[in-house]
Amino acid sequence: MKVARLLGILAAAIFLVPLAKADSSVTMVFNGVNGAHDNQYYVSPYYGTMGTQSVVLFCDDILNDVSINQTWQAHVTNLGAAVASNNFSLTRYGSAAGSQVLGNPSMAYIEAAWLVSQFASNPNDLVNLQYALWDVMNPGVRGSGNTDVQGWQTGALNYYLHPNTDLGLNLYNFEIVTNCNPTLQGPGQVQEFIVPTPEPGTLALLVCGLLALAVRLFNRGRLTA
Repeated sequence: MKVARLLGILAAAIFLVPLAKADSSVTMVFNGVNGAHDNQYYVSPYYGTMGTQSVVLFCDDILNDVSINQTWQAHVTNLGAAVASNNFSLTRYGSAAGSQVLGNPSMAYIEAAWLVSQFASNPNDLVNLQYALWDVMNPGVRGSGNTDVQGWQTGALNYYLHPNTDLGLNLYNFEIVTNCNPTLQGPGQVQEFIVPTPEPGTLALLVCGLLALAVRLFNRGRLTA
């Protein structure tokens, strides 16, 4: 196989995998937790599998449950596409009767995405971040009166009201994962999750790395032409 052809195959495979997930359904598996908890609940980030792809999960849904190794079918809604079209019909909080944010799901899910983006840089405040994320969809359910949680909520609201065009989030890099058939508020549903997807720049670097490895192996005679 020629290196140029290999480049095309690798690029197509890697760049199209995330796109194939968007606004579709997929088999999800809940693989485990990170260990942080509030003595009642384990908090995000969690770990799972979306189809064949390992993903990091952030829960926005305190009304329902999920267990380790549980498998379910889920709708996958791309956040950027949903905001652009104002279509959250396959999400829990943008479609199900009883949702407290049904009137403006774009605002709620954008705030949720901003909170998700804060977990990696604030590893010592995972519980408060999780409370804030739960409270976005179900106001007051965990963080009422907690000033740390209120601070995160204020940050999320400020981002929604005044997004920084230089440092703002790319909403197309977030997927909303909601169990299929039916999609209700709860109980008895699988929890809904926000899944951040790789940045295009990260994917490009991965492609380049794989290509460099392929060229090296080709030159060593380990790949046949």
